[in-house]
Amino acid sequence: MPSYEIDKQQARQFLLRHQRLLPGSLPAGKEGIRQYVRHVGCIQYDPLNIAGHNHELVLQARVSGFLPEMAYELLYQDRDLIDGWDKNMSIYSTEDWPYFRRYRDRAYRRYGGNELLLATAEQVRRELRLRGPLSSLDLEGKEKMDWAWAPARVSRAAMESMYFWGELAVHHRVNTRRYYDFSAKLLPESIIQAADPIPTEVEYQDWYVLRRIGSIGLLWNKSGDGWLGIADLKSKERTAAILRLLQRDLVREVRVEGLKQPLYIRTEDAAELEAVMGAQADTASESGCAAVLAPLDNLLWERELVAQLFGFTYRWEVYKPAAEREYGYYVLPLLYGDRFVARLEPVMNKKSGILTIAGWWWEPNEALDDGMAPLLSAALQSLARCTRATAVVFAPGIVRQNKLGKLDKALKQGPAGAPQ
Repeated sequence: MPSYEIDKQQARQFLLRHQRLLPGSLPAGKEGIRQYVRHVGCIQYDPLNIAGHNHELVLQARVSGFLPEMAYELLYQDRDLIDGWDKNMSIYSTEDWPYFRRYRDRAYRRYGGNELLLATAEQVRRELRLRGPLSSLDLEGKEKMDWAWAPARVSRAAMESMYFWGELAVHHRVNTRRYYDFSAKLLPESIIQAADPIPTEVEYQDWYVLRRIGSIGLLWNKSGDGWLGIADLKSKERTAAILRLLQRDLVREVRVEGLKQPLYIRTEDAAELEAVMGAQADTASESGCAAVLAPLDNLLWERELVAQLFGFTYRWEVYKPAAEREYGYYVLPLLYGDRFVARLEPVMNKKSGILTIAGWWWEPNEALDDGMAPLLSAALQSLARCTRATAVVFAPGIVRQNKLGKLDKALKQGPAGAPQ
C-alpha cells in the first residue's frame, strides 16, 4: 500500500490546496461554489449571523466575488445544493441525497413512533397541500413537547421530524426561519426515487469515512470533532473502515514529521500531495494567500490537528459565558500564507452598513509587515462584500494598539467591499 512521508510545511501547503484557499483554485460565482461543495462533500450551516452565516464565510474565503445570494440561489432556486445533516447541520450537493437514506430511515424509526407527532404530521400534510410552503409558525396550536435543546411547539417538532426523515425539504428561508414543502415537489424525481446506492452498513461506514477524510483533506484515526455527525461510527468501526479503505487503495497513509499518529488522504487527492512534495520552495505565502476563515470552516474541523500542524489553537467561544472567553464572542481566524497570523472580531451594523473590527489579536511573533497589508486588506474587503458592508473600520484604539496603520490605510484606499 503506497504511503507518504512529509514535513509539517508540506502538510499545510497540501491542506491549503485541498481546501481551495489558494487564489485561482476555483472559478468565480456559482460554479466555484458547486465545485467546492462537491469536492469536500459538505460545508456546515449555523444560524448565527454576526458578520455573515458560517457557510457564507466559508465560501467568501474561496470563491472570488462571492455574494450570499449565490448560495441562496443554489439552495432554493437551482436546487443544486440542499440543507441536510452531515457534519451536523450542513449544506451538500443535491446529487448526494440518495446516500443519506440510512440517516432518514433512522430518523423515521426514532420519531415515527410518537403518536402525537404522527397526528400533527398529518395536519402538516393537509396544510401544505392547501396553502403551499409553510413555517411552523403558520400552523395553529400552542401545545409543546420536549424537543432537541428545549421544549418546542408540537407543530415545529412535527415539521422538523418530517424534514429529518426526508418527507419535507426546505423551500426557502427568511433569515433563519425555514419554510418547508414536500421534498417530492422540490427535488428531481430521479433523486427522490433513487435506491440507496450503498447496499450494506459496512459499505456505508467505508463511504462515510472516505467522505469525511475528503471534507478536510488529511485526517487521523483519532476521536475528535473531525468525525462528528456520523451515527454508529465508534473507534472500532472507524478503524475497521480505514483498514478496508487502505486495502482497496481508496485511502493512503501519510506520515508527518513530528506527529505520532499517521494521517490519511483520499487516493484521488494523492496527486495533489505529490505535487506539493515535488515543488521547490513553493510556499503558500508566495501564492498570495490571505483569508478570514469561518468559525466552522472545513480546515478547522479537527482543531487538535490544526494546532499540531499550524501551531494555532482556536476555540469558538460563542457558547461560553462572557467572563470565560479568552478573546471574544464571534472571533474569526486570519490566514496569511501557510500560517495563522491573527484573529479578529467583526461586528456588522446592518443599519449603518459598517463592518467594525471590534477586536484584533496577533499570534505570538506576528506583526504587520510591508507585504501583508495589501493581502490582508483584500481578505477584509472580501468579508465586507459578503456582509454587504459599505466600509470596514477598526474600533477606537485597535489600530494603535496592534500597529495596524498600514492596513487601515490600505482599507481606506481600496474598495470598501460593497457589491459592484
